[in-house]
Amino acid sequence: MSHLNQYPAQAHSVRHAVNHEVLTYANFSNERLAWLAGLPIAATAAFYVLPETLQDCLAVQFIPQLLGFIGLGFWIFANTGALHRLGLAIHLLPQGLWWGGLTGLLLGSLNTAVILDWVPAHGWDITFLKETPHARLSPYLMVPWVIVGIAIGVELHFRGFVLGRLFVLCRSWRLNARVWRGYVQMALAVCISAVVFAWDPFMTQTFRHLHWIALWDGMVWGGLWVCQRNLYTVIVAHAVEVLFMYLNIRAALL
Repeated sequence: MSHLNQYPAQAHSVRHAVNHEVLTYANFSNERLAWLAGLPIAATAAFYVLPETLQDCLAVQFIPQLLGFIGLGFWIFANTGALHRLGLAIHLLPQGLWWGGLTGLLLGSLNTAVILDWVPAHGWDITFLKETPHARLSPYLMVPWVIVGIAIGVELHFRGFVLGRLFVLCRSWRLNARVWRGYVQMALAVCISAVVFAWDPFMTQTFRHLHWIALWDGMVWGGLWVCQRNLYTVIVAHAVEVLFMYLNIRAALL
């Protein structure tokens, strides 16, 4: 190491090569049990064929996410370098704070305007937001503790596990294929994960007709993850966006 410090440019080149090797290994090598990401996807689809009485049950609404975290646990034990594969390498944190904070503020501003102005102007109700579990909790718990905790859990599941494993599977399908097909397959992974996120049972049952806002959130966050392979970015973006929306919508409705 002392030898490298005598040659800063050479040291930087070596570190860059090491980081590139880690990211390449983490995202493009063969993974074991990547197919487990299909469990929450299948469970989400199955939810919508259940009787309405079961769909109203809170425990049933969380089955897809529960299966996702169980699958995540098995996947972690079956693969090395789990933190790098998920996008949680510590050197990615500064990038995640910058891009996540900026993205969260932009999406938070957009979605707050949509909910408070555009949705009521088109005759849709938003007063039900006062009865959601988030509104019933003390704001001293929600800000920032519950919101940050939800952001970590949701992004670990939907972007880190579901999207990440779909991304790996899609990359494996593009062997000997044209380059543009790889981009199509990556876009497919982002779209599938965004739809699964927006139609998560708890999301649709709690936020009703507003759940489709999560679709473009999922597309943006998924696109960021695919471009950066950085889970810190989407965790911070999610937390900042929801904090912004929670404070402004709560002030307007409560």
